Amino acid sequence: MAGQGCGARRSATACLLALLLALTGLVGCGAKAPAEPASRQAQELLDRHARALLDRDEPGYLAALDPSYAPAALTVYRRLAAVPLDGWTYRVTGVDPTGTDRLTARADLGYRLRGHDRRPVTGARVLDLVRRDGRWYVTGDRPAEGAPRQLWEQGDVVTVRGTRSLVLGVGTTTARLREIAAAADRAVPAVTAAWPGDWARQVVVLVPGSLGGMGELLGAPGASYRGIAAVTTGETRGGPDAPADRVIVNPDAYGVLGGFGRQLVLTHETVHVATRSATTPSTPVWLSEGFADWVAYRGTDRTPAQAAPELRRAVRAGELPARLPVDGDFAFGGDAEALARAYEGGWLACALIADRWGETKLTAFYRAVGAHPARDGAVEQALREVLDTTPEQFTADWRTYLEERLG
Repeated sequence: MAGQGCGARRSATACLLALLLALTGLVGCGAKAPAEPASRQAQELLDRHARALLDRDEPGYLAALDPSYAPAALTVYRRLAAVPLDGWTYRVTGVDPTGTDRLTARADLGYRLRGHDRRPVTGARVLDLVRRDGRWYVTGDRPAEGAPRQLWEQGDVVTVRGTRSLVLGVGTTTARLREIAAAADRAVPAVTAAWPGDWARQVVVLVPGSLGGMGELLGAPGASYRGIAAVTTGETRGGPDAPADRVIVNPDAYGVLGGFGRQLVLTHETVHVATRSATTPSTPVWLSEGFADWVAYRGTDRTPAQAAPELRRAVRAGELPARLPVDGDFAFGGDAEALARAYEGGWLACALIADRWGETKLTAFYRAVGAHPARDGAVEQALREVLDTTPEQFTADWRTYLEERLG
């Protein structure tokens, strides 16, 4: 699913929702200083702090830290040596005095990975500052409430570079990370064959040490993703400025899959990375998840009966769906079988388009839906202009297709 992401069978996919990450403007250390004096001073301090981190200037990095906080901050600084950073910025968004010569700064942290990110990944942070002898120092740095924790805050980072992938892991073996990198490397050309448009043709994968660690990276309880093998984070706003994606693996669910399942998950999630700039709030989840599954199954020997077991059981029991899945059908934490049927229904809707109208029409349909200025009317217009059909006829054709393939 991704943000969709792909769930345990899948992306995690089935694969997952899209988690929205706020995006800063520039990566570097020259964010525009706020006008208010305390905010400006905080920004100047954090600019120097960021510059020292990027330059691997440990004395300069320490110069911004209160001695009480230095040991914890240095641990993160040293872990980041294994991460190929190409940018690191703080953009102060507000300050709150917390006492004499003390304040709390709210800031957006933005970072880029060298050779992989066109735009930064960002997360909201809260930094505690203290003033001593007329100078400000950092005494604490933590995620804002509900914001994601960073991988390097969870432990020592191991980095594995594939030919088309970068895998960063904590609390797992190098062998496992290499296996994931190999699957991601295979996924990229498979996705490119189905989606030949402009995309980076590489993928960044984060592998935390536990389900709880996965939840921290997503800013949500880990239990929400139990059974979900992987998730792709990103902002579904479309366009060339869409921020960088991360595929986040659930080591528990991913680990119990066989070779085919693992490849399916990584390919599904890579589709979300590739299609990010064309995926917008106008894109229904059935289309984004269904297309990702269609690409993942494309070229395999899996039959609809094998790939859509829950929907097959429903069809054979006389419970043919009356409509295409709606976004709410893809919510996690509810009925696992209903969730599976939603993913399977989306996949078979995309398979129907590819079979009847052709693969080129399927990708054109996806782009047309995402290019619409609003959700209302997006699918209807694309059905009419790209496929020369109506929502009612398409739904009827889809229901017939389910009966033919699964009955």
